[in-house]
Amino acid sequence: MNTLFSFIHNKLKEEQQIMLMIVMGWHGSSPGKTGFKLAVSTDGQLTGSIGGGAMEHRLVEKAKKELKQEQHLKPYLLFQNHEPDAEENRSGLICSGNQTILHYPLNTDYIPVIEQLLDSIENEQKGVFAISPEELVFEEGKQLKQQVQTEIISEKDWKYQEQMGMPDSVYIFGGGHVGLAVSKLFKMLDFKVHVFDNRHNLNTFEENHFAHEKQIIHYPDAGKYVPDGFNVYVIVVTFAHKSDEQILKEMLYKNIRYLGMMGSEKKISTIYENLKKEGVNPDLFLKVQAPIGIPISSETPEEIAVSIAAQIIRKKNGSKAGN
Repeated sequence: MNTLFSFIHNKLKEEQQIMLMIVMGWHGSSPGKTGFKLAVSTDGQLTGSIGGGAMEHRLVEKAKKELKQEQHLKPYLLFQNHEPDAEENRSGLICSGNQTILHYPLNTDYIPVIEQLLDSIENEQKGVFAISPEELVFEEGKQLKQQVQTEIISEKDWKYQEQMGMPDSVYIFGGGHVGLAVSKLFKMLDFKVHVFDNRHNLNTFEENHFAHEKQIIHYPDAGKYVPDGFNVYVIVVTFAHKSDEQILKEMLYKNIRYLGMMGSEKKISTIYENLKKEGVNPDLFLKVQAPIGIPISSETPEEIAVSIAAQIIRKKNGSKAGN
């Protein structure tokens, strides 16, 4: 995301115009999902994607022609039908489904807004990037209930909002071999990685150069290290069932996107029974992914990390339904 808006900023500073395309909604097997973006500049350069294929190529060429026109460009919505036998708005794709794409022209007047947005991303200060037919603004300090919110009432009445300054964050409890492998993979997936352990001089913890934050903590206090949030994912992979139990007890009351715990069915059952005896409502256990990860017969720490990442990606993207 930062790359796309940096591209826009650089091109606007060169006094070029930009056509920003954003997927506002989708259904079926559309390759472009809500929030996908593509930017095309006057010189023909581009970055990002709205789904690829013949449709994207055609719309890029269309945007290039529009940017060369001297007349004042206005925002518009474009509906694309991916059915091969569609009579209207056929996209050229044959995957079925459809998507609605916002085309929003940008000129040098928007440089201050883009700079606000980039500062928000860089400094992790929350704010909302909001677009409507009337304006494109950045609302500092605002927080949405989800990453992207869109509303399409008609071609002239719509709104796009996206949360900025709040990166997807994974909080890993357990700095051992699995914690190290998970950290490496989630760093590649562009998550902000936090790792916690209660052991000093642990080699895998000290060798973890993928985490953005590492701390030695007291596990019964784990709750204070994890904020609530739709973009917060918690992974419990400590070396002892007692540690898992202490952390899980703290996390069950958090309003977070994902909570997973590694362990055998027997260990998990034992932890649940212990927590019930302490007065924990067993309904809260329904929010826990345990055993953690998608079942792919994982054995090595790296394989376990892949199974966890797959489960979290499914959770992260699962709510991005079409509008």
